[in-house]
Amino acid sequence: MRPTPSRRATATGALIAAAALLSVGVQAGTATAQPDRAPTAPVAGKADPGALPRDLSPAQRATLIREADTAKAETARKLGLGAQEKLVVRDVVQDVDGTTHTRYERTYQGLPVLGGDLVVASSGAGAPKSVSKASTAVLKNVDTTADIAPAAAEKQALGAAKAEGSTRTEADRAPRKVVWMAQGSPTLAYETVVGGLQHDGTPNELHVVTDAATGEKLYEYQAVQNGVGNTQYSGQVTLGSTLSGSTYNLTDGGRGNHKTYNLNRGTSGTGTLFSKSTDTWGNGAASNLETAGADAAYGAGLTWDYFKNVHGRTGIRGDGVGAYSRVHYSSGYVNAFWQDSCFCMTYGDGSGNAKPLTSIDVAAHEMSHGVTANTAKLVYSGESGGLNEATSDIFAAAVEFWAANPSDPGDYLVGEKIDINGNGTPLRYMDKPSKDGASKDSWYSGIGGVDVHYSSGPANHFFYLLSEGSGAKTINGVSYNSSTSDGLPVTGIGRAKAEQIWFKALATKFTSTTNYAAARTGTLAVAAELYGTTSAEYKSVQDAWAGIAVGARPGGGTGTGQTFESTTQVAIPDNGAAVTSSLTVSGVAGNAPAALQVDVDITHTWRGDLVIDLVGPSGASYRLKASSGSDSADDVVETYLVNASSEVANGTWQLKVQDVASQDTGRINGFKLTF
Repeated sequence: MRPTPSRRATATGALIAAAALLSVGVQAGTATAQPDRAPTAPVAGKADPGALPRDLSPAQRATLIREADTAKAETARKLGLGAQEKLVVRDVVQDVDGTTHTRYERTYQGLPVLGGDLVVASSGAGAPKSVSKASTAVLKNVDTTADIAPAAAEKQALGAAKAEGSTRTEADRAPRKVVWMAQGSPTLAYETVVGGLQHDGTPNELHVVTDAATGEKLYEYQAVQNGVGNTQYSGQVTLGSTLSGSTYNLTDGGRGNHKTYNLNRGTSGTGTLFSKSTDTWGNGAASNLETAGADAAYGAGLTWDYFKNVHGRTGIRGDGVGAYSRVHYSSGYVNAFWQDSCFCMTYGDGSGNAKPLTSIDVAAHEMSHGVTANTAKLVYSGESGGLNEATSDIFAAAVEFWAANPSDPGDYLVGEKIDINGNGTPLRYMDKPSKDGASKDSWYSGIGGVDVHYSSGPANHFFYLLSEGSGAKTINGVSYNSSTSDGLPVTGIGRAKAEQIWFKALATKFTSTTNYAAARTGTLAVAAELYGTTSAEYKSVQDAWAGIAVGARPGGGTGTGQTFESTTQVAIPDNGAAVTSSLTVSGVAGNAPAALQVDVDITHTWRGDLVIDLVGPSGASYRLKASSGSDSADDVVETYLVNASSEVANGTWQLKVQDVASQDTGRINGFKLTF
């Protein structure tokens, strides 16, 4: 059905400006789109080149953003948004085949909507292909008249900040009216930001959201989370520097003018830009203040090069602008953090100022928080917070392997060089996260209540399993032995493919509220786009998720792996009777598995109209998809898992589809069952 005011696509999620590495305690040219390519047969083991990210220059990206901004009113109409809602373009990425993924925030009657993010994927011709939303909640009927004064919200925020260690007596950012959609129904609220310092000396950027009708605190989050050069960790390396007159300074002109500053034990401002008469920095010892600067500059340069050369992203925001780094923060500060508000990384010098937190993986971890903040914007709380942390660990490992520095070879250990624990052990282990004594190896229903540095464990474990597989092995001299929650093996697809899948999911599928189940859905969708649903890569993604207790393997881990497919096309009448497509299963012993894989391929101009069921040989129906007025994309090309263990496998299975609203039509292209 075509968009009407009653059929709105909406999203939920909070805005996170920054994140970091460590836990300090347990806490709850022209860029026109290229034409779509004709479908090509997949090549086993190789990604579909059209589904890979296009390497956009900053100018090309800016052009795409301008085009999206010009078309945002029409996009809002196509999505069925109400007249009081407006879209705000936040980011654009593009695939080689011309598919463009545009991220939007929203406003309601001119007020920012905290949690209005969504991603629209469009074809080269501009037709919407899919929409990824943080929530299907409907944004309407919000009373924008506040019943409490802003001063009450500020008082509440100051009290919350005091508990974190801040001594501020007034807010750094006065209460502003917003619409809060992260939980429950959309609500008018105040957002207040209080600065100062936390108990351990980390800068404080506490965001407090207060209900504007009742004065109840709805949410709070911390926007700063603990988190030729002669370097301390990477040996002698080449750095990007700039010569001004007769003075060299650590400004990397080849990487967006990234600057490295010396705070000289201060805790505010930028300090002093590293400058001198020669182009040699540090001596490898922590006592030389230039050494930490060289390490930080080197790590920032490697991270810039990795994202540009591997994923086609020029800079953290994709706009070609470099961040900046600050080293020697405070004295004896055992932490490092990224702040999106200043677009900068900051590093302490560790215990006794002897181990600055400036190793390659720490630098990459912090900058990757910036990438997340400018793509999916994963809320730094609950399961999405764990995925946020894991994303930084994943790309920290990726950059370290990519750098291939013999002084710091790649590994699946986090922070192994900086000796946070004082006994030479790493901060985190990706092959078996629980080895650190706090992280979790697998998902469970309560993991959202665990500190995000430990709830990241399952995603780190997933990435390791997907990259290397289960079992004992030695990589770059480090021994690993990764087991699975279901006791079944996982075959790795190689780190390069695993990185590719995670980054594309982050950039085009994940939203601010993505949890573990949604991350599985997103990575499977990407694996399907790149390699196809029958590929070894797709199966390994399924198996790796099952290995951390997220979803099941094809056949529930005990199936035969046999596949049966119907390719008969069946027209779906507009607002009419249900139609079916059938296939016959034979030669499969016993019952269907507890996780029968159902691959559905339907073309339709408004998928929200469709109700889809799988009907077993017994006549029992299993709901795959309900109709939804906010499900505004086209087509249904998805994989579902069904507990069909009560059905005898052999017999006739049907895909039943009904269009329950008017104005749109489509067809069943086929469906497939994997036992």
